[in-house]
Amino acid sequence: MFSRRQFMAGTTAATAAALAGCGPSRDGRVRIGFVVKQPEEQWFQSEWRFAGMAARDKGFELIRIGAADGDRVLTAIDNLAAKNASGFVICAPDPRLGTAIEQRARVNDLKVMSVDDRLIGPDGKPIDSIPHVGISALAIGRMAGETAIAEARRREWDIGRTGVLRIAYDSLETGRDRTMGARGAIIAAGLPPAHVFDAPQRTTDTEGGFTAADPVLTRHPDLRHWIVTGLNDEAVLGGVRAAEGLGLRADSVIGVGIGGSGTAEAEFAKRQPTGFFASILLSPRKHGYDTSVAMYEWIVRGSRPPSLVYTDGKLMTRDNYRRLLAEEAA
Repeated sequence: MFSRRQFMAGTTAATAAALAGCGPSRDGRVRIGFVVKQPEEQWFQSEWRFAGMAARDKGFELIRIGAADGDRVLTAIDNLAAKNASGFVICAPDPRLGTAIEQRARVNDLKVMSVDDRLIGPDGKPIDSIPHVGISALAIGRMAGETAIAEARRREWDIGRTGVLRIAYDSLETGRDRTMGARGAIIAAGLPPAHVFDAPQRTTDTEGGFTAADPVLTRHPDLRHWIVTGLNDEAVLGGVRAAEGLGLRADSVIGVGIGGSGTAEAEFAKRQPTGFFASILLSPRKHGYDTSVAMYEWIVRGSRPPSLVYTDGKLMTRDNYRRLLAEEAA
């Protein structure tokens, strides 16, 4: 979470806004946009909810916009300008839209921050001029992998009969980094690389995970223990469901998701444990509330957010999920 000093730096609001050349609109209201690529997903709904809490606490107006493609992103930016917004936070459907987003924001005199997926320029490198709050994807992935292999050892699994299912969504950088981080941690712990099997998915939901996992699991009936990794909880749960469909019991599967979503919560709440063993809880509060407050302070006080902030994750299991979710919601 950003420090109080980062949020509160600057002079008085009126002076800083005058110096910055940007501040509240003519009617005195500060308006901030929050643009997400998949508004139907729980993660983004949670970000919006926490951004709404920031709007309530700070007294600005939040404008929520879903934009699933590049045309809608650019239209959203124009619409924000038409509504007298002063800035926006965005998770773009494609990070390669970075240059277009930056240019359209500049034309409309809007400040911009990115969240979750970092925007990149035509050279394939991150755009440093756009402040970003993201997830350390490799570190989160390693945490998932280390959790899975530690549980496999606790269960005294035969490594020679253990496979790793990497449900892969490599077209998204953070997705590739998460699953490759998990893969690297598991291999470093001693599992043979030949026992790691990629299962490319077309969609990032549970159905997409199931469709990707089922044929891979079917081709390897000799492996009776499976570790399942993926971009998010939904992908991993799809792999777990595919394993169940092939007759693998819960004690033969270790699925470690990422997100700590309602999907994970529902699995943990079941009376009997399933193959969905754990999730790495990420914080939509930090990505929704903190980014919105940072944008507000930038607009009103001229206090530019840090160029790059990475948030961490917490291991969530059946034993602690209620406590962790309660702490997150507080």
